[in-house]
Amino acid sequence: MNNVYIDNENFINSSEYQEFLKNNPSRGTLNIRVYTASQAIPISNLKVVVSTTIGNSNAIFFEGYSDESGVIEPISLPAPKLATNDLTIPSSTEYEILATYVPDNVSETFKIDMFEDVNVVQNINVVPLKGGF
Repeated sequence: MNNVYIDNENFINSSEYQEFLKNNPSRGTLNIRVYTASQAIPISNLKVVVSTTIGNSNAIFFEGYSDESGVIEPISLPAPKLATNDLTIPSSTEYEILATYVPDNVSETFKIDMFEDVNVVQNINVVPLKGGF
């Protein structure tokens, strides 16, 4: 599976991406907070890649680093419309968060479900030096 950024013009015009947008016409937001010591100390420079599978591609929606406060600004991601029937299980789109702590070169993957108009908060606890996440 090849990695492709969502600003790639060929990918944007592909039928797979257009179908993905058709199935995910709304937006949800993802907030990432990175800490150590039971959320007492924020961790900066944690690399984060947010992606999902579209067709035969791993579509990357965000790549960046946590700031000095251990925060990554809210990331807006495509999500399916919510059903108006309260008895129906809401549709969601699964995204993968790959978090890499560069100083120790340790990675961990998280999976989240994104829903329309929902703010998802992913807390990442980093145990520096040999401990990983």
